[in-house]
Amino acid sequence: MKIQFWGVRGSLPTPITPQQIQSKIMAAIQRATPEDLQSEDSRAKFVSNLPSWIFGTTGGNTPCVEIKSDNTEIILDAGTGIRLLGKSQELPENNKYNLLFSHFHWDHIQGLPFFDPIYNPDTTINFFSPVENSKEILKEQMKHPYYPVPFNTLKSTLNFNKIIPGEYFYIDNIKVCCCKMSHPGCSYSYTFIKDNKKFVYATDVELKSSDFSKTPETEMVFKDADCIVLDSQYTVEEASRKQNWGHSAFCYAVDFAIHWGIKKLYLFHHEPTYDDKKLNSILQAARWYAQYIEHSDVEIYLAKESQEIIL
Repeated sequence: MKIQFWGVRGSLPTPITPQQIQSKIMAAIQRATPEDLQSEDSRAKFVSNLPSWIFGTTGGNTPCVEIKSDNTEIILDAGTGIRLLGKSQELPENNKYNLLFSHFHWDHIQGLPFFDPIYNPDTTINFFSPVENSKEILKEQMKHPYYPVPFNTLKSTLNFNKIIPGEYFYIDNIKVCCCKMSHPGCSYSYTFIKDNKKFVYATDVELKSSDFSKTPETEMVFKDADCIVLDSQYTVEEASRKQNWGHSAFCYAVDFAIHWGIKKLYLFHHEPTYDDKKLNSILQAARWYAQYIEHSDVEIYLAKESQEIIL
């Protein structure tokens, strides 16, 4: 399986600001020496060795994650990142997509009207959700006066499938299961299994003690996963002020990954008020916490737009 991030930001789209760009430029200038600027090669080397929070950006699109395996195309959530996915050059040859929703809060559906393939009559999109009325929910945001193109006029073939939490089903040869999580209005985490590799998508969850309990459903989804993309929106201090908002602190995400024997953790659903420098500091704190507090060798990364994972 190849997993790619197209949108990693939580709550609402967050474009990088002019002030943030200026801060990056100033931080780069302060690191430069005369030797770094002597030639084109030295300048290129200097830029390539800058910290990632200066040289690049985490991204500001809301959640959208792609899974590719052979001829199977799976999309997780339809935040604003799905617009870029629809314009990419590596679209499935058979024009068939499988779109799974964690839940239907705005930041997870708002990109769907801007997903180019949905207007292509040769495209088939299979929607999956544990929610009964998912089609009616998606219709609402494309009604007048919110959007000029009604849902019923879309040209692609749209199939809606209701799934049952705790029961496996297959998308081609990928085994899939979901379980309900703690989030206002509820949210669902998914696991994907193929060739003895297990990937978990667990956005929009406020981790509770019950999530650490071993039930048939939680074991099916989380136990011994190779990789998890997990809601890590807050610091501990902010999480304590925003109880019942439906999101987790990064250290709780580390605890969760270690508890379930998960090998790789990608911090996800980034707080819109955090810039790249702040997110980098959270990543370093999460790694420190795992090593010195939990004494674990779990690998921890920051989910970034365009980043790929191969399982």
